[in-house]
Amino acid sequence: MGRAFEFRKARKMKRWSAMSKAFTRIGKDIVMAVKEGGPDPDSNSRLRAVIQNAKAVNMPKDNVERAIKKASEKDQGDYKEVIFEGYAQHGIAVLIETATDNNTRTVANVRSYFNKTDGSLGTSGSVVFMFDHTCNFKIKGEDLNLEDLELELIDFGVEEIFEDTDEDAEGNEVTSIMIYAPFESFGNIQSYLETNNIEIISSGFERIPQVTKALTPEQAQDVEKLLEKLEEDDDVQNVYHTMEESTEE
Repeated sequence: MGRAFEFRKARKMKRWSAMSKAFTRIGKDIVMAVKEGGPDPDSNSRLRAVIQNAKAVNMPKDNVERAIKKASEKDQGDYKEVIFEGYAQHGIAVLIETATDNNTRTVANVRSYFNKTDGSLGTSGSVVFMFDHTCNFKIKGEDLNLEDLELELIDFGVEEIFEDTDEDAEGNEVTSIMIYAPFESFGNIQSYLETNNIEIISSGFERIPQVTKALTPEQAQDVEKLLEKLEEDDDVQNVYHTMEESTEE
């Protein structure tokens, strides 16, 4: 399997923030999507994608509708997407995606996390080139032939397609299909899947490290101190790094 497969496997094994943090992230995504393209998901492809993601993490429908209504109000501020780059200990590159309504606060917080864990906040462009910016789709896999689908999507620049297994709320194993492609392919792939009535479970963007670095358990703990502080910050949407992570359960 390719890098996207290994990347996803490692991310799934990792401890993530509580569901409330996932709801916070999606709430911000809704605001940004509505501000960009309006409150109607039929005419706003970005909002359609966010609603799918909300459903995938079991965010109540009422919460989604309230967030859309609130985002449509004139007094609702917008969130700006800001990227931070730097290094944790042991030469590990770290890239942080934030959505903030107060950039001064976010900059101060992110800088303090690096300082407190003996890392260093870098300048724009210092580490982003070490990551491939990708889009991904999780789709329902029933009645789909993986090889045929890959042939159909190859013209859209799709780089990896593979089966993915999760557990549903009852603990049953559910198999889906993951599609990874370059960031700029998102719209065309979304359009293809919707036109062909292929159900999208969730979709999004990720930054996959081109090369990872293996650390000792003790060194990894040093890096985790920074990652935990970043992931707990309400302004932070995603954190990526070049530390090699175990894919064993």
